[in-house]
Amino acid sequence: MIGSESAVQVGIVVATVVGLWIGARLLVDSVVRLARRIGLSELTIGLTVVAAGTSAPELVVTSDAALKGLGDIAVGNIVGSNIYNLAFVLGVVSMLRVVPIERSLVRRDGVALLASSVVGAYAVFDLTVTRLEGVVLLGLFAAYTGFLLRSGAGAEFENENESEDGTDPDPDPDSAAVDAHAEEETHFRARDVAALVGGLAVVLVSGDLMVGAASSLARGAGISEWVIGGTIVAAGTSTPEFAVSLVAIRSGRLGVSIGNIVGSNIFNFLGIMGLAAAIRPLALSGGVRSSVAWLLVVSAGLVAALWTGRRLSRSEGGLFVTSEVVRWVVGLLGGGQ
Repeated sequence: MIGSESAVQVGIVVATVVGLWIGARLLVDSVVRLARRIGLSELTIGLTVVAAGTSAPELVVTSDAALKGLGDIAVGNIVGSNIYNLAFVLGVVSMLRVVPIERSLVRRDGVALLASSVVGAYAVFDLTVTRLEGVVLLGLFAAYTGFLLRSGAGAEFENENESEDGTDPDPDPDSAAVDAHAEEETHFRARDVAALVGGLAVVLVSGDLMVGAASSLARGAGISEWVIGGTIVAAGTSTPEFAVSLVAIRSGRLGVSIGNIVGSNIFNFLGIMGLAAAIRPLALSGGVRSSVAWLLVVSAGLVAALWTGRRLSRSEGGLFVTSEVVRWVVGLLGGGQ
């Protein structure tokens, strides 16, 4: 009986991998098309819309934990997911392809990533995150997002109704054609929105099923709940980021791929932890400090690597992946009940 249950869980994991891939493909393609139509760069759309969408699992898990007064689960999920995003997801992406980094990502968003990690670490250092601190975190996230949206619009979209020589086209001869084109544009825009919502739904449902199946397998192996939450659940809630970033990098959408990871981490610490603390102040155990300290090390190492070379090489990606594998091995081997 146990063997058959394990086989079912393994089958679910395999099916969710396929679901994540299909959903991520729909999400990336629709996001890129919509970004071009509304005049936002791929990097900006990755840092905002895609990042918020793929962080929905963390939002659900953390908010639910906060409502139940489970501060360790709420913050542990965020910290574990952020470490996994930077060390494993970005590491794997850079191992598949050397990733050149835009100057704005290094100077603006790299600094924002490190700053959000420091601010989040400061908030949890005294083992409590108050409601006031949560409101402050939310305010910082709103300010950062607003700045991104204001600075991310592409000037090349401002004159989309002008002809190539800069003059307004004469609408009279082809008014019917213009109307037909507008109707077609509306149709494609609606289809892209539907693809975005559908792709995101497939990614989130697949990620949720994967978390449940992987957690059941881990419990069957005698691994403690705390280790499951810090590794498997954290990685599971990050499967949307992994799937979207992997599909995006294979499609040549560097801005979406890297922006999704960086934006998700900033959103997790400022937006999600801020919301959780605003809902209910979070009480934490001392074990949170060591995890947050490691997150600061990983974040600083990533920003330093990008700042010096404005690229993430395969060897650097391999180093980040190795660090996460070691963290998992140490946690899982020492996490038996």
